[in-house]
Amino acid sequence: MKLFAFIVVCLTGGLLLYGTADLPDWGDPNSPASLHLSNYYIENAVEETDVPNLVTAVLADYRGFDTMFETAVVFCAGLACFLLLRDFRPKKDQYYRHVPTGVVLHVKNNAAEIRVGNEFEDMDKDWVPSDTIIKTVCRILIPFIQIYALYVVAHGDFSPGGGFQGGVIFGSSLILIAIAYNLKTLMKRISEKFLGVFSAIGVLIYVGIGALAMFMGGNFLDYGKLSPIFGEHHIRALGMLGVEIGVGIAVTMVMVIIYINIVSEGRHDEGL
Repeated sequence: MKLFAFIVVCLTGGLLLYGTADLPDWGDPNSPASLHLSNYYIENAVEETDVPNLVTAVLADYRGFDTMFETAVVFCAGLACFLLLRDFRPKKDQYYRHVPTGVVLHVKNNAAEIRVGNEFEDMDKDWVPSDTIIKTVCRILIPFIQIYALYVVAHGDFSPGGGFQGGVIFGSSLILIAIAYNLKTLMKRISEKFLGVFSAIGVLIYVGIGALAMFMGGNFLDYGKLSPIFGEHHIRALGMLGVEIGVGIAVTMVMVIIYINIVSEGRHDEGL
């Protein structure tokens, strides 16, 4: 089976490399994109989309279908990671740290569980000394990281940024909780069900905005048709903001799903 998989990968890679021979040279000013599409976008994007950021105008408006399916691919990546790695067998041995003394307790009875609070805290078996400085600094930084992530999503139509970038930053802030504390601390704050539901909701927000435009009598992702609901002022920019929010939610949740399943081997009990 491994040999067969290796042969398939090699053949697929060879076909992809062969196909690149038909692509234009890197930076070729005479390529079709440079002669036709690029000039049109540069000259008409602001007038047609009311979005000064050309990249966002292309990704969320002119190339909205492609970006929607990119978001669906991100969701499928998280789903595949869950299906391949998630392990529902009983948890392994539990480890706790006695906060006042730093003594580590190894509980082999899976049914027994020590109440976590001011006296005891969760820890992973790959023991790392509890560092108050790291925890305190991360606790201070994480809210600012999350605010910046929201800024990147909200201002993607005016400055570099958008749903993918903001989602990655927000997801990184959640992963930082697991790194600074432990995986159990993260899982207590954001459950597996929450991650799964909102990763799907992020994709549905994107699709829903496109479907709403069709319901209002336009084409799919024709943001201009949403004006009876949201008004005429910068309606296309507002529509793109909506899809960017959906992308940001999906990317955030999928990032955390992939992280917790990889670092814990699907057990969701211990990580880094």
